[in-house]
Amino acid sequence: MSEQTINLRKNPSRKECENVIKKILMTEVLERGTNEHFKSASDFMSYFQSLYPASDSLTKQVQRAVKNLGMPKDDKGYFIINKTEAQLEQDKEIAFLMNKTNASLVPFEEYETLFLKADGKHKDYLYQLLSESDTFSDKIITMINSSNGIILFTNNKHQLEIMINSLINR
Repeated sequence: MSEQTINLRKNPSRKECENVIKKILMTEVLERGTNEHFKSASDFMSYFQSLYPASDSLTKQVQRAVKNLGMPKDDKGYFIINKTEAQLEQDKEIAFLMNKTNASLVPFEEYETLFLKADGKHKDYLYQLLSESDTFSDKIITMINSSNGIILFTNNKHQLEIMINSLINR
């Protein structure tokens, strides 16, 4: 008998089971975007029993592998392959805050930028005044305080340029 035939007849090691389980779950996530089939070790048994003779020792080996992987579960009880428990908790907190702040993705291409060069110790105060200004509130979407000035993001670059230049040239 070949070595491959012998390996198919004996039970896999716990490490081999872990690797197979990871592959199964990664395939599931890549094909469907999420795991919607595997909640416990018994859900993997049909796959393992198609390769190895069904036995109590095979079942225990798969159970040990699942336990050793220590995979967190989603809200519906399905295994999450690509995250730790800490990452899952962090993701929940991020999702909560995104909901709380009405966060949404806006394509960056929609914004135009201007760089307001500003030197010296008063640049931070200028940034604060611009961020609190009623005049600029509907012109500046957001700003970034940089080392040599302030990067301004706007929907109307021309209008913002005129307004800023009118203040610079006063």
